[in-house]
Amino acid sequence: MDSTWRTAISATLHCLTGCAIGEVLGMVLATWWGWSTLPSVVLAIALAFFFGYLLTFSSVRRAGLGVGAAVSAALAADTVSIAVMEVVDNAFLVLVPGAMEATLSSALFWWSLAAALAIAFVVTVPVNRWMIGRGKGHAVVHEMHGHH
Repeated sequence: MDSTWRTAISATLHCLTGCAIGEVLGMVLATWWGWSTLPSVVLAIALAFFFGYLLTFSSVRRAGLGVGAAVSAALAADTVSIAVMEVVDNAFLVLVPGAMEATLSSALFWWSLAAALAIAFVVTVPVNRWMIGRGKGHAVVHEMHGHH
């Protein structure tokens, strides 16, 4: 496996972490509050973007970037990756019969959420690989990340 694929996998795992935090928190809160599908999905997506950007923002701030540059870097690095991941995982959740109506104590709730994130990861890796190969996406901040 070449280094670009390794970088894409690493970038996607990074993205998955932020997306998963936001997605799970959003779905748990929306389910707890009894929200319907659309507001649940909107909350999950908003939180996924927030936490996805926050992880990159924090990472590049630790690497020495100023606030403005860190915001720009996070937006450049993660927007497409998070968007692809969120489209895929939320489409999966909406398409799984009963997933959006499942309660927090239901195995279906947790199984469908985990499966949605796993499928989104598999779909997003090649997208990140393509972007990194063109010097875009996570390639923008790859050299700043000490953990890669």
